[in-house]
Amino acid sequence: MTSRVLTIRELTAGNAARKAMAVARLHSETVVLGADTLVALDGVLIGKPANLKHAFRILQRLSGREHTVCTGVFICSLSRREKLSFQVVSQVRFRMLEATEIHAYLAEIDPLDKAGAYAAQGQGAKIIAQIRGSYTNVVGLPMGETLRALRQFGIQPEARRGRS
Repeated sequence: MTSRVLTIRELTAGNAARKAMAVARLHSETVVLGADTLVALDGVLIGKPANLKHAFRILQRLSGREHTVCTGVFICSLSRREKLSFQVVSQVRFRMLEATEIHAYLAEIDPLDKAGAYAAQGQGAKIIAQIRGSYTNVVGLPMGETLRALRQFGIQPEARRGRS
């Protein structure tokens, strides 16, 4: 029997479904959303760093290169017996980074809770040269696609009001 390696799409879809179903079993009357984001470079997954030294090494590997960010989203309602799953893939190219730039960036963010050891928002412009695809996917939840999917469950988010 041969084993097959799961793709980044399959992994994020499975992880998102497991997260959502764990909550949905406790709240069966509610619409539940689960999401999972993974980063891959040349087909090899890059998870969350174990420590700052590991985060530094990850950013060195990504420096000057393009990598994939995939988010799987799973929305379900057990009481209505409805479910929906999708994945969004974006390509991110980093600037060429010197060691001093990486250290400075890591001093400004908390990389330990982030796949790929970075965040696109905030200080991300210091390290990211280009994003092809959904910016909000790279942040962690592809909002356009998610809002469209939530509408299928009858959920229409309220418009944000400006601050006064």
